[in-house]
Amino acid sequence: MAITAADVSKLRKMTGAGMMDCKNALEESNNDFEKAVEIIRKRGQLVASKRADRDATEGVVIAKVSPDERHGHLIVLNCETDFVAKNADFVKFAQDILQVAAEKNPSGLDELKSLMLGGRSVSERVTEQIGIIGEKLDLSYYSNIEAAQVFAYIHPGNRLSTLVGLNRVVDIQAGKDVAMQVAAMNPVAVDKSDVSADIIEKEKEIGREQARNEGKPENMLDKIAEGKLNKFFKESTLLNQEFTRDNTRTVRQYLQGYDKDLTVSGFLRYSLNQ
Repeated sequence: MAITAADVSKLRKMTGAGMMDCKNALEESNNDFEKAVEIIRKRGQLVASKRADRDATEGVVIAKVSPDERHGHLIVLNCETDFVAKNADFVKFAQDILQVAAEKNPSGLDELKSLMLGGRSVSERVTEQIGIIGEKLDLSYYSNIEAAQVFAYIHPGNRLSTLVGLNRVVDIQAGKDVAMQVAAMNPVAVDKSDVSADIIEKEKEIGREQARNEGKPENMLDKIAEGKLNKFFKESTLLNQEFTRDNTRTVRQYLQGYDKDLTVSGFLRYSLNQ
């Protein structure tokens, strides 16, 4: 049976595979579309197994907020090369996965991988794309947050994204500004009280060691370390950081300019460079 251009186009729409891959699969399956789809899927698995030991350190980091603005979702889809990471079809595939996350609100990465996308699980679709693209792909990270209002920021280039949750519904500019603050300043926690005891003790020890190396008296080390810890809180906790758009105010003061009780309930930040 002759393989027509319409047949190839139809299979390509079904699978996303290249034209020659679709033509070859249709010829091998005697124009049986179900068998052709299976051939393409198996070839994806074959390529995946061959590239399992490759490093997939490039990719995209993208985030999305649900229509009700109460849930935010962030995914990382890795590939091997920057060339693929910038490919429109690869970015669209990542966006399709993110859309599934936004619609189904999975609790974790494994649940996201098990959800259906185009008639097959997300995990199966990733394997198919490995066969189509010819590089190792890895859906390596997924997380979400819930708040009264959530904002997302994707840095140009899709290598860094953030999500910020606020405790009240506010002007959209305030949320965007704080989401960009998180991207730029990489805070470790929302406020002082959210910093873990391990980090606090580590910062104190660093402060003591620095003071000791500077020749400060032993009986002054703890006091000096406390001062350095307070500087760490100011520089590394979101609400206490200087607001990047107006360094005469902290982020807390900026938010209180909208509403005295307005604050950040949580945030996520992921960068391929971290």
